[in-house]
Amino acid sequence: MDRQDMADLTAFVVVADERNFTRAALKLGLSQSALSGIVRRLEERLGVRLLARTSRSVAPTEAGERLVQTLTPMLRELDQSFADLSAFRDKPAGSIRITSVEHAAKTIIRPALTRLLTKYPDINVEVIVDYGLVDVVADRFDAGVRLGEQVAKDMIAVRMSPDVPMAIVGSPEYFTTYPVPDNPEQLIDHRGINLRLPTTGVLSAWRFIERGREVRVHVDGPLVFNTIDLILDAALDGLGLAYMPLDQVTDHLATGRLIRVLEESTPPLPGYHLYYPSRRHSSPAFTLFVEAVRYRS
Repeated sequence: MDRQDMADLTAFVVVADERNFTRAALKLGLSQSALSGIVRRLEERLGVRLLARTSRSVAPTEAGERLVQTLTPMLRELDQSFADLSAFRDKPAGSIRITSVEHAAKTIIRPALTRLLTKYPDINVEVIVDYGLVDVVADRFDAGVRLGEQVAKDMIAVRMSPDVPMAIVGSPEYFTTYPVPDNPEQLIDHRGINLRLPTTGVLSAWRFIERGREVRVHVDGPLVFNTIDLILDAALDGLGLAYMPLDQVTDHLATGRLIRVLEESTPPLPGYHLYYPSRRHSSPAFTLFVEAVRYRS
């Protein structure tokens, strides 16, 4: 295999991962026409169709999927080998890809990156916000962020935060129409503003403590979002009740723009954890990132 073959195969894997020539071209720093030509020439050299193209989507064929499965571990090992070489640099360097839920990205990762990248400017970090239960190995992430209870047993888990206090909140305008609930059962008469989880497609449940045990409740309502910022905005507009991390609504509670209810019945969520495969070789850049987000009580 010559150097050009390796570059073309890498380009093909990026297109297969992105399922889109435009996004893949941006990622590779190529024009869309140039990338399309690379894949077409690769298919001609191999004598098989690697991608099924329609006007709206791109997906690997059976042969293409087999090639992706073969190439992905090899490319991952190659990426790791380059990352390991940064240990010989005077300053740590390298690229790190993280998948995280929105709240942890805002409150933990972003502040940590401010400190880390100020000191180590040659480290590059990409953070993808996603509420799905991402397979970090299959999706080529270095690590992911989940609540502690969601981390798979075969992963290394590093605590990033204490348990996360939660709050049920609504605006004063909302409570002029709907009564303040005294217990979770009364939420059946209220309008919830919900978060949809992409992996399962279900709405995120609200957690409560009743008679000493945790129960999970779905509160029907007129609005569903995939970002907590929009849920907060809708609650401020009086459109329903929101189930939010307490630190995201503290200022609004202090000014009276939101009212907290069912405080005694709303338990905290398990703290956030960074998770990654136990077999991952830790580059100096990744080790520094882990230490930057590690929770210290």
